[in-house]
Amino acid sequence: MFVTDNVKYIGVDDKDIDLFESQYVVPEGVSYNSYVIMDEKITVMDTVDARATEEWVSNLKEVLGDKSPEYLVVSHLEPDHAANIQKVAEMYPGMKIVGNAKTFQMLPQFFDFDLTDRTVTVKEGDELSIGSHTLQFFMAPMVHWPEVMVTYEKSEKILFSADGFGKFGAINSDEEDDWACEARRYYFNIVGKYGAQVQALLKKASGLDIAIICPLHGPVLKEDLGYYINKYDVWSSYEPEDKGVLVAYASIHGNTAKAAKACAEMFENKGVEKLELFDLSRDDMAEAIEAAFRYDRMVIASATYDGGLFPVMEDFLAHLKSKNYQKRKVALIENGSWAPVAAKKMADMLESMKNIEICEKRVSIKSVMKEADKAAIEEIVDAML
Repeated sequence: MFVTDNVKYIGVDDKDIDLFESQYVVPEGVSYNSYVIMDEKITVMDTVDARATEEWVSNLKEVLGDKSPEYLVVSHLEPDHAANIQKVAEMYPGMKIVGNAKTFQMLPQFFDFDLTDRTVTVKEGDELSIGSHTLQFFMAPMVHWPEVMVTYEKSEKILFSADGFGKFGAINSDEEDDWACEARRYYFNIVGKYGAQVQALLKKASGLDIAIICPLHGPVLKEDLGYYINKYDVWSSYEPEDKGVLVAYASIHGNTAKAAKACAEMFENKGVEKLELFDLSRDDMAEAIEAAFRYDRMVIASATYDGGLFPVMEDFLAHLKSKNYQKRKVALIENGSWAPVAAKKMADMLESMKNIEICEKRVSIKSVMKEADKAAIEEIVDAML
């Protein structure tokens, strides 16, 4: 596969992985992207995860033939991109490693080989000529590690965007999927906390003439780049992407689930077209996080448990807080057989987040939903329309 005549793709699809970062389900796998720029000074752009070493080395050798690379550019030191730095450095002793000061501060934490006379340290805006191609470097600290940088190739207008614009899913997947779906789940669960830093990077990118985006996960983007950039602008500014409602529930014996499902049905009957219902005990937590950020409204329903929240609801809200959830309207439904406190506990967690409007009307169910509870649920549905 090639990106252009001079830029070759040497990444690897991993379709056997069960959990990305040991926490995110990836039913369609994930790609570890790596590229080679063929020029007077051949340059490799990042390596791949240790799970894909053998195939990556084979791809690299196929592209290089009997040639040797002059440079390896390290955009990001996380092991899914950098696991093979030492291996390729030992394969090509004359190759220099390009990174920023933070890169080389952190690199010895992962590897143990002699870097003497093998490093090229770059800073914001620096350029590196490799022949007919010129690389320009822009720092992207905390997107989503402190050493991250992106590289702009000036002649072919290619942005090597590190983890930016990445997505879950193998490139050569059996399933055709909408880019935004798995890109959104990827963004909010991995990068979501760092919206301000992403905004700063987008501001830098706005001054570049970009024709192609080469991320470290997911497909190379060549068409309608404004669509992808706009998605990142919306996501990183924490604005709702769609008018819609997430109903997420944490139910022990099924009674809170019935109330949540009744709530969702009422929204549908009142014309809300974009609605998602999540069982936090059984559905993918990362997808629930994605939906919470996608929509402008959310209803959360939880049973009281040990004088607090049922654990999956507490976990859900903790995830939202850690990812900087904000600018949304939220309604609360609680359930409890003798001392319901879930609404208060949920409100306490939400009030620690930014710009969250909590619906004044709340529903408190005692064990099993009654007709009066249905009427109360309809009142919060109307308040959220």
